[in-house]
Amino acid sequence: MRISPRVGILAATLLTGAVTVAAQAPPASEQVTRSIHLNVAVMTKQDAPVAGLAQQDFTLLDNGTAVPMTSFKAVTTGQEPVEVILLLDAVNARFSTMAYERDEVQKFLKANGGKMAHPTTIAVLTDKGAEIQKGFSTDGNVLSGLFDHYTNGLREITRSSGYWGATEKLDISLNALRELTAFAAKLPGRKIVLWISPGWPLLSGVRSEIGPKQANQIFDNIVTFSTQLRLANITLYNVNPVGAGEPLLRTGYYREFVKGVRKPDQTVLGDLGLQVLAAQSGGLVLESSNAIAEMLQQCLSDVDSWYEVTFPMPPAEKPNEYHHLEIKVDKPGLTARTRDGYYAQPEPRP
Repeated sequence: MRISPRVGILAATLLTGAVTVAAQAPPASEQVTRSIHLNVAVMTKQDAPVAGLAQQDFTLLDNGTAVPMTSFKAVTTGQEPVEVILLLDAVNARFSTMAYERDEVQKFLKANGGKMAHPTTIAVLTDKGAEIQKGFSTDGNVLSGLFDHYTNGLREITRSSGYWGATEKLDISLNALRELTAFAAKLPGRKIVLWISPGWPLLSGVRSEIGPKQANQIFDNIVTFSTQLRLANITLYNVNPVGAGEPLLRTGYYREFVKGVRKPDQTVLGDLGLQVLAAQSGGLVLESSNAIAEMLQQCLSDVDSWYEVTFPMPPAEKPNEYHHLEIKVDKPGLTARTRDGYYAQPEPRP
């Protein structure tokens, strides 16, 4: 989709003006140790989680160079706190799909007699913003009742269609992620965000249509979201209820933007897409024909067992220096998944 220079600049100004926030200050432990914490999921070819591996089974690469791990821990369910935030996106999904989504979420919450494996809360995104239930529960039946309360007032978003409507949707979505991240950052342990949505509009046209000022603003937002998700210990998942049904989104198109952005002149608005941020956080982007309830369970299999790894953050030569991460497991038929990178900062001056 080609965007005219005037519209492209206006969209960049609108979006960055709404979501540009100061980078969240690292916690005291990170300020002292300057370490990076990773959650690593290891899966078989059948997407079954793998437990029982040792540190020597892994190789961690930072910008292609093997780096030593300063700590390693194999984690199973119950060993570490995990909290789940389940968000139903009524801004980016068609109104006609909402009944199906509600039924599937209810099925997910009531499975296993309503016994949830992890403390869970619900959130609903409407054109008024994200409504987040502050309390957590392992009783899916209680959560189901709360979910009914939150979704009874859902209605079709009535705003401009086409590009202008897409810009508003993206603006609302990014602000909701900012609010949700700030909420989750105050919680202990690991956080799993299950965002049920066909994805946000990937508003990316010809690269030259974004000026230097807008490119810098978009890059600042990319760095901020990446850093805040990491420091809040959030893994973001996107469960797509409609596949490629949305006209402003093509299944798989987000993959063009997943590669980490190293400098402002590489940015496009597609770099701030939901699927992009989810994949970069180490989460899953599920677009299969499976039922939503099944896809949600697949996401949560990541916390049946996982591995926690830390390694020292190297001093950066300049602010917002991008580092690409890879982790490999030395076992045939297994794959490891974690966040794909981070932005390093220079050491603070004394």
